[in-house]
Amino acid sequence: MGILTLGLNHTTAPVSIRERLAFPAERLKHALRRLIQLPEIEEVAILSTCNRTELYCGGDPAGQEALIDWMAHERHLRREDFQPFLYTHVDAETIRHMFRVACGLDSLILGEPQILGQMKSAYQAAADAGTLGKTLSKLFQHTFSAAKKVRTDTAIGSSPVSVAFAAVRLAQRIFDDLGRQTAVLIGAGETIELTARHLTEHRIGALIIANRTYDRAHALAQRFGGFAITLPELPHHLAKADILVASTASPLPILGKGSVESALKARKRKPMFMVDLAVPRDIEPEVAQLRDVYLYTVDDLRQVVEENLRSRQEAAKQAEEIIDTEVAHFLAWLRAQGATATIRDFRAQAEQIRDEALGKARQLLRNGHPPEQTLEFLANLLTNKLIHIPSSQLRLAGAHQRQDLIAAARELFQLKDDS
Repeated sequence: MGILTLGLNHTTAPVSIRERLAFPAERLKHALRRLIQLPEIEEVAILSTCNRTELYCGGDPAGQEALIDWMAHERHLRREDFQPFLYTHVDAETIRHMFRVACGLDSLILGEPQILGQMKSAYQAAADAGTLGKTLSKLFQHTFSAAKKVRTDTAIGSSPVSVAFAAVRLAQRIFDDLGRQTAVLIGAGETIELTARHLTEHRIGALIIANRTYDRAHALAQRFGGFAITLPELPHHLAKADILVASTASPLPILGKGSVESALKARKRKPMFMVDLAVPRDIEPEVAQLRDVYLYTVDDLRQVVEENLRSRQEAAKQAEEIIDTEVAHFLAWLRAQGATATIRDFRAQAEQIRDEALGKARQLLRNGHPPEQTLEFLANLLTNKLIHIPSSQLRLAGAHQRQDLIAAARELFQLKDDS
């Protein structure tokens, strides 16, 4: 069985493509159960975030065409709409890729920590759906271990770095003093929580958190000294927003051009800075056409990200070295699985010989044979039985000049070379 990755991310596909291939969390289990039904796939997990959608599969590496067809059918797209943006990794490349993703080395912001939690969620979703097998389960566990080692042994996670952090840094550039600004955050997930934390650390003037579920918005607002509202209340508070950051799992935009235009009139054309961190988008792209609106998506944050890259390049090099070692360790485990059946059969054969010899020794004791003679008989019988087949095969190898087999036997049995 091979290990295959098929996916796209922020470096290969624009947000307009990524959002059409994203899998909402509530549909993930059903998608996994449909995907595992493909004849080429034995086990599978799906990682779907704002910046990437990746299928991790155990099965026939030649099954990537079936995976592409499945994605097209599942997301109601034509192959030609998204196939040019796809990449594939097989076996060792997949192992390295998953390690790099979990460590944040393949993220929009180098070293960002959110992706590890998202990979753990992808693992849990696949486990709940029953689509993980021995190989992918082990690979995920090794991935988490490698990411932890990188975080512990390098400085790649020494400062708060995330898409949310980049959004706040961009807001700082636009507004000289965040203490005089009001921020409206839409959503109550991890990204919005990080945004709220960073804004609070930079002494934002006022914080409003809007969410579909009021209780979640209220709990988050309490933590950061903010004010909670529900999404239906958002139009009444939109005009207060100097800064707006949206990150929800809504399949449709939450903010349209009309509502933002009304807010601008109420603000008397005072500018609004907006960041849409959601995939699919929470803010209609047409909003960017409005005067006095500065709308950014995750793809627009790249320039802010560049500032973080310079200080993290050295840590990334150290992380790559750790990953090299961890990949080698997992490949060794993977290769060892090929010998499992042989080890099991060899042990079963040895145990059968042991049981037969032990039965004969017990019979001798019951017949009154002295214990010392019985022990000597048992030792000789076990020795002869255990070495009989290997000795016969080595004689046959010698007769056929199979020096490779003889050399392998010397290595296998750790025999000293007297020559």
